[in-house]
Amino acid sequence: MERIELPPPGPADLPLSLLEVGCSGRFELITHPLPSHRPLHPQTTLPHGLPPFSVDLQREVEKRFLSDPAWLPIHDTDAAFEKFLKVTKREKNLDSLLHCSPTPLHSGLSVVRDPTTGMLLDFTEVPLENTGLSAKNSLSLQRAPGPPSESLRGSNTNYPFLPAGMEELTLEQITKKSELEEDIDFENDLLTVPPGLKSGMDFSAKDAKTATKGEVNLLSLLSTFDDIIDAVPDEEEKKGKAAASAETPKLPRTNSLEDLGIKEGPVQSSQAPATAAGKKEGASAEKEKEKEKDAKKWAIPVDIHTPCQDFYKRIPDPAFKWSFELDEFQKQAVLRLEAHESVFVAAHTSAGKTVVAEYAIALSQKHMTRTIYTSPIKALSNQKFRDFKNTFGDVGLLTGDVQLNPEASCLIMTTEILRSMLYNGSEVIRDLEWVIFDEVHYINDAERGVVWEEVLIMLPEHVSIILLSATVPNALEFSDWIGRIKKRHIYVISTLKRPVPLEHHLYTGNSTKTQKELFLLIDPAGNFLTKGYYAAVDAKKERTSKHAQSFGTKNTSQNTTPNQDKAVWLTLLNFLSQRQQTPVVAFTFSRTRCDDNARSLGTLDLTSATEKSEVHSFFQKSLSRLRGGDRQLPQIVLMRDLLKRGIGVHHSGILPILKEVIEMLFSRGLVKVLFATETFAMGVNMPARTVVFDSIRKHDGTGFRNLLPGEYIQMAGRAGRRGLDATGTVIILCKTGVHDMADLHVMMQGKPTVLQSQFRLTYTMILNLLRVEALRVTDMMRRSFSESHRDTQAQETRISQLKQTLSALPPMDTEGQLSDLLPYYRTLTELRITTQALQEAVMESVTGLKALSVGRVVIITNSQHLNALGVILQVSNDAVNRTFTTLVICEKGNEEPTGEAQTSSSLSHLYSTTLFTPEGPCSHTVQKLKSQDISGITTKTLKVMPERIIDNYNKRQQPRFKMDPPGQAISTATQELLRLAESNPAGMATLDPVNDLHLKGVEVVEGVMRQRVLQDCLKDFKCIHSPTFSEQFVRVQERMRVQEELDKLLFLTSDQSLALLPEYHQRIKVLEALNYIDASGAVQLKGRVACQISSHELLLTELLFENTLSPLAPEESAALLSCLVFTQNTQVEPHINNTLLEGIERVLCVAQRIGELQRDCGIAQSVEDFVSQLKFGLTEVVYCWARGMPFAEIATLTDVQEGTVVRCIQRLDEVLKEVRQAARIVGDSVLGSKMERASLAIRRDIVFTASLYTH
Repeated sequence: MERIELPPPGPADLPLSLLEVGCSGRFELITHPLPSHRPLHPQTTLPHGLPPFSVDLQREVEKRFLSDPAWLPIHDTDAAFEKFLKVTKREKNLDSLLHCSPTPLHSGLSVVRDPTTGMLLDFTEVPLENTGLSAKNSLSLQRAPGPPSESLRGSNTNYPFLPAGMEELTLEQITKKSELEEDIDFENDLLTVPPGLKSGMDFSAKDAKTATKGEVNLLSLLSTFDDIIDAVPDEEEKKGKAAASAETPKLPRTNSLEDLGIKEGPVQSSQAPATAAGKKEGASAEKEKEKEKDAKKWAIPVDIHTPCQDFYKRIPDPAFKWSFELDEFQKQAVLRLEAHESVFVAAHTSAGKTVVAEYAIALSQKHMTRTIYTSPIKALSNQKFRDFKNTFGDVGLLTGDVQLNPEASCLIMTTEILRSMLYNGSEVIRDLEWVIFDEVHYINDAERGVVWEEVLIMLPEHVSIILLSATVPNALEFSDWIGRIKKRHIYVISTLKRPVPLEHHLYTGNSTKTQKELFLLIDPAGNFLTKGYYAAVDAKKERTSKHAQSFGTKNTSQNTTPNQDKAVWLTLLNFLSQRQQTPVVAFTFSRTRCDDNARSLGTLDLTSATEKSEVHSFFQKSLSRLRGGDRQLPQIVLMRDLLKRGIGVHHSGILPILKEVIEMLFSRGLVKVLFATETFAMGVNMPARTVVFDSIRKHDGTGFRNLLPGEYIQMAGRAGRRGLDATGTVIILCKTGVHDMADLHVMMQGKPTVLQSQFRLTYTMILNLLRVEALRVTDMMRRSFSESHRDTQAQETRISQLKQTLSALPPMDTEGQLSDLLPYYRTLTELRITTQALQEAVMESVTGLKALSVGRVVIITNSQHLNALGVILQVSNDAVNRTFTTLVICEKGNEEPTGEAQTSSSLSHLYSTTLFTPEGPCSHTVQKLKSQDISGITTKTLKVMPERIIDNYNKRQQPRFKMDPPGQAISTATQELLRLAESNPAGMATLDPVNDLHLKGVEVVEGVMRQRVLQDCLKDFKCIHSPTFSEQFVRVQERMRVQEELDKLLFLTSDQSLALLPEYHQRIKVLEALNYIDASGAVQLKGRVACQISSHELLLTELLFENTLSPLAPEESAALLSCLVFTQNTQVEPHINNTLLEGIERVLCVAQRIGELQRDCGIAQSVEDFVSQLKFGLTEVVYCWARGMPFAEIATLTDVQEGTVVRCIQRLDEVLKEVRQAARIVGDSVLGSKMERASLAIRRDIVFTASLYTH
């Protein structure tokens, strides 16, 4: 076909062009004129032409940097720059400022294949569903991915992905459903002929023809296909048919093969239908029970004692292979991971939990998915990064200030970062297969424990969970909670076995003469040896008594002098190095004590010459990237000297880079003695040969206490290196005296701390959930571990049972005279509660117990007696469960208490005060009564002989004396009681709690008045005169009992019973008052800003909106914000300029205002507590640092240790980043750039030296 050349369109031509839409054959006519400098429209919306190819870099560079320098800044007035602009003659293109995102495609192409060969035949256009879903309006994984820049951390305008276990319908879905639903009556007015058809369905009831036949006989069905089946010889066919017909009735109809009672032998044909029905019911009932059991038990304990023989058969091609044979618990965990199940592994330190994590990472690499490994401590994250990087290669690290290789298949991060990724809908979550939580027992941390719970609740359904923890007693309960909120089974694998058993010793030596005084307290088998304890006590006592003889007794204090400490340590360390028990970790619960102990060992040298040179070269190499001045910091110089002699110190006051040097030297065995605080045991996985406890008491922020068993086990577990030591040695120093045996026993052999919920509401959490309509804060609260006791499933089933019971109860008659029966019941119930409360108050009071002395006549009401008189014979001395031995009159034959309680009369004593008088001959019984059985203390007392009465009664309980007449004392007392009852049939005067017993408490006085009013009310009711009153009253009582239980359960399953609900409403009030949300709960601009900020969110947002930071210079704003990250008290007063002082005033003023608002809204925190969280001790330090002062000079400005200063400035950088993002949301670009400048000013030198682990 020859091509027709058209002339170019002239001014007279109509501006028409055609556009083909998709491949549906539709065309659109485009009539608007085209601009002159634009090319023609493409003639189709489908991609055409050559496939895309990579850009020529040279042309790209020319285009970008020479011909189109739009990237150059416009505001720079530099002369050379202006010249450059003239040269390039830049044209303005305003259209480039307008950005309109393309509308989503509503259709896509689908391939048509040949079903047999799989060849491509054609393409068809298919409409796409859910094209309108995006990260801004949907929780679904079907939504389109966001822009690449937000793929890692997400955005605070994104919705999170739907958390597992929260599959409740959204409001829109519910309203849509209810609109579509119509009530259809399936019984009457049904159409029989559909519109447009001539004939229809006949709905009249007919008996099904097959109903008579119990089962379908397969052969009878097949008999119609005789021509298909090969001809079978007649005899065999007959036999087959006979056998089949004989067998058919035996198999009852059922839904599954398991329900068939095949194993139970042949069933007679006559019984078949009956057994079938019975069996079916039984089987389904059993199945339901099993299902219920399964539903209840989300946590499944795995037996690790039976060896897993077929491990290699079940996993022929493992994702990861180790050089050693796996332990039993590791094999079980690996099997669960292969089945894609979630696991909770609880084992001692160094038992090999990391194997589970490694296998999960290897599996995800095999499956091309991703794994996130979270740890509680930044140092641990860095260490794991190095370990996993060496093992797997493809590993990334995300912490507050470092982001390495974020597209790796395994990401290591702190839990807080994972939380923000979940809230901000990060795209990483899509590819996520495993989340590994290391050191889960950190959930007990009061400050940060809530983060673990939030993350566990927010994880989507497709993510499996691996929890690694030290041994905890309630692993099952914790896993059950996770299983219940995630609606998946969690396999619990816990082992108490230690790869290297421990020996625990007491050490009393303090000089060369006594240096061998080491006493074994617990052997490797775990037996507590009291012999060793007493030997230590004797050794110590002998020395003290000698000292006392020569110098006179001195009052021994708990604290020791530095010289005594030095003597103990020198003695012990010489002793241990002689026995080759190094490396040693010495746990000391004070940073200054760590430093002092290390410094005091000036004479000790534990390393050889080669080791010294190795330490020296490693030290120099590690610090080579520091600036010259930083290398001469006092702490570094001191540590270099100590490390050369094999001594190290590790605590939060040490510079981070030094800590890493010490850890690496320790793991190489070059640090022989390490003085460390508790944090060393928490994260860093560095086992030693010996662990020494300087003391067993520590300060926990509020006061001194003994170590908890969990803390002791965690630290002692560092002793013993797998594959190197047969046993690990743990030594407790007895400096002043030997510790109390009971304390030692509890600490060493007690149960570790249980996992407890530290869930609390934070404003960030509330705002993050409020901005997503489909997630409610109450859902988060209901799923928290603190609410895990709510067994909602069981309660729901009980509620449905109670509703059925209620509907089955006989109706109440509330007509005519009985119209006020319900109000009467309610009044009675209130009276019962009031009377009970008064009774308890009387029984607990001194005067009440005085009145209940021997001889007092009391009125008794319990399951056996109703308003019966009795006289007290004896009162027990037990203050908790006090009993009153009482002689009570009763009917003949009612002497023994019956098991059945008289339900009908449980309230009758309230409306009938009539005393009990026997209808027949009067009998008596002596019983031990509880205080609640005594319904009234009368004003009367009788003279009785208690011992005689009790002895006589007990004697007549023996079969021999059963028929004896009662003794004189009993007869007299019984007659007297009977006389009193007969002479006061309407009731006896009782002691008034206020007037007679002189109880003056407000509750008691109010109670007595209420009781009188209610008793007077009862006389005015009409229903008591009805002849059927008692029968109807029992019905009301029964109905109300069920109703009350139902109401209670409905309350428990509702949001109203959540423990944190009141606090939630208070915090919502605060947010409304500050205008973070409006009255309907929609998040406003201020709320959006607060979502960005992880701590002190209200304070920072208020400072931002009040422009507190605007007038300050970058270094001043950094100094001011340091109050949010610094938490210690300092002795040194900072010297700062006036602008900063004004800034501090304004910050305190805002904090005061927020604190007062919180108090007014009902939040428990006092204003002083809220304001005192802000510590301004480092303002001068940060100010000088931001202005470029060297670190050595800064360290002299404050008494805070170098490590703490560094950590503080690092955390300050994270705060500055948050403020920068917040400023961007508000649109304050000046503040944003100022924060960036402040951030750059503090990010330098030793404070931001990269970790040694990440290189």
